[in-house]
Amino acid sequence: MSKLRAAIIGCGGISHCHMTGYLAMPDRVEVVACCDIDLPKAEAYAKNYGIKKVYEDYNEMMEKEDIDLVSVTTWNSAHKGATIAALKGGAHVICEKPMAMNAIEAQEMLDTAKACGKVLQVGFVRRFGADADAVLAFKKAGVIGDVYYAKATYLRKSGFPGGWFGDLAYSGGGPLIDLGVHVMDLVRYLSGLPKPIQAYGVTYKNLGNNRAAGGETAWSATTSASKYKYDVEDFTSAMIRFDSGLTMLMEASFNLNIARDTGNIELMGTKGGVNMSPFTIYTDMAGRFVDISPSSAPGFDFTRAFNDEMRGFVDAAEGKAPCRAPGEDGVILMKMIDAIYESARTGKAVDIK
Repeated sequence: MSKLRAAIIGCGGISHCHMTGYLAMPDRVEVVACCDIDLPKAEAYAKNYGIKKVYEDYNEMMEKEDIDLVSVTTWNSAHKGATIAALKGGAHVICEKPMAMNAIEAQEMLDTAKACGKVLQVGFVRRFGADADAVLAFKKAGVIGDVYYAKATYLRKSGFPGGWFGDLAYSGGGPLIDLGVHVMDLVRYLSGLPKPIQAYGVTYKNLGNNRAAGGETAWSATTSASKYKYDVEDFTSAMIRFDSGLTMLMEASFNLNIARDTGNIELMGTKGGVNMSPFTIYTDMAGRFVDISPSSAPGFDFTRAFNDEMRGFVDAAEGKAPCRAPGEDGVILMKMIDAIYESARTGKAVDIK
């Protein structure tokens, strides 16, 4: 069987994770082209990975090349255009999160995928973590029951990535759309994919991007910061209600006056609770409260999860398995984000339809 021909649109930091995943499947996939509006950047990327064809226009690339798979790893404002071009060009697409700038764009992407008969997967990499697999296993075993309350946090003390991430025109928002998207989706995924029905949120722009000396972060954009504004929120908090009875509290920040960076998911069920970091089950047995920690505690390994995510994408493209992070879920997540930003703007709860 011939290899699938893959291409990368957007040669920034996260694209390397996609490349690593493709390279882990040398018998199934060959990356034959890459594209970036910064042509020298794309040329350096191609040289590093031995990619033969380089483009600065994804429309030209899709017209000239025979491509089966496309990774869209651009800044957020280019997700819709690049994804639609790739789908119409005959490729299955995995688009990094957030799926789009808003739910309207996301729906247009999904509609195009359906019309073209192609897989559209969203980069919800946390779904592919060993910790997520463990939660689902405990749920299946009846240890947790129905999840009715959850806490989802992704807080950075001084973790603004720089560059376009702070420019609303390119990013669509701050830590909510960049970080909160991960934990919000993970809670929904682990809770059985209930439908969100209402959100109340607040955003703050009190700290900006200028933090104390020595506050360097490992999270950094690969684009020059000089042309970008900083006009996004630095902290978001929200409550989201679902049709299953689940309520989720979410917090996300680029900059916040706290002791240290923290990120965690806590699920409270009718039979037991879960803390994902460190992984612990809380329940009762023999008339006693017990805390259960697996002897080999499952965590989230970045490289393993990305490799599993990319393998899952290829499996779905070949029809060997269902897509584990379909475009439909990306649209729902964007509706949640839109509602939170609208609630923060109006000061009122917003219904999600």
